Amino acid sequence: MGEMAHMFFGKIGIRLFYLCIAVYLYGDLAIYATAVPKSMRNVVCESSDGGGNYSSNNSSTQTNSTSDHGDKCYGLERDAVYRILVAIFAVLVCPFAFTNVQKTKYVQYLTTFLRWLCFSLMIVLALIRLGQRKGSGKPSVADFSGIPDLFGASVYSFMCQHSLPSLITPLKNKKYVTSILFMDVGVALLFYSLLSFTAVFTFSESQIEDVYTLSFKHITSSGISTFLALYPVFALSASFPIISITLRENLKSLFQKDGREFSWAVEKIVFPLFAVLPPIVIALSTTNVEMLVSLTGSYAGAGVHMLYRPC
Repeated sequence: MGEMAHMFFGKIGIRLFYLCIAVYLYGDLAIYATAVPKSMRNVVCESSDGGGNYSSNNSSTQTNSTSDHGDKCYGLERDAVYRILVAIFAVLVCPFAFTNVQKTKYVQYLTTFLRWLCFSLMIVLALIRLGQRKGSGKPSVADFSGIPDLFGASVYSFMCQHSLPSLITPLKNKKYVTSILFMDVGVALLFYSLLSFTAVFTFSESQIEDVYTLSFKHITSSGISTFLALYPVFALSASFPIISITLRENLKSLFQKDGREFSWAVEKIVFPLFAVLPPIVIALSTTNVEMLVSLTGSYAGAGVHMLYRPC
């Protein structure tokens, strides 16, 4: 996309393009750095009290209110456990920003399989509960106050422009590219719609977590609920290094002047640190994944979607 931006924009437009991409990727990494430790925290803390205290509290309170701060987890506050897990996540994953991740084909195969399995499980479990007439969701016909969040989540969910050039360019025969992409987006829309509509009728508003996979601890066996809760840990942790390296390279392009080379320290240390530290700081300051998705999609995502549509 960067090379294509040089074809359409002047110097200022190119800088704004890289800035917009960088802000979006920062939001992406912040979401991952928050969702993974939060999922781990919920699994760890649920095991610390046998699942009883945690589940009863969460079924009657909203996700981002008292449940993050009120209960004890192995003698510690839940938000303290969350921050410890953010630190562990940073130590384990952030060093990859200093390297070049290659040959990730099999990792992507594994995460794709887990993603399909997880999506299918959530849809089937919700449909079973609805078939048993145990759904507790009573959504209103329309709630216009939710449009900003819906807009941000929709933009973020279908954000793929930054990946399309690398997917399409190697293809020799591009005759059916438009049809394939249309079908791909259509399948994604079908899955998102099934996931959303089954969710709003299965769960009440207070039961739906901002990390949706955590909502199923109330309605299914401990093994399946643990797998769903840990899904973001495996899938998002595998994506974090790749996105952090992409952000690192975009930051280099943003600050590069007249093709000058950066010093070794700036290129190998400063840019990787600038790529991973802000998302970790954001993750330490909030557990509200819903807010991060809304902000990332509504602003940076919308900018990439609309302002830089030619690329």
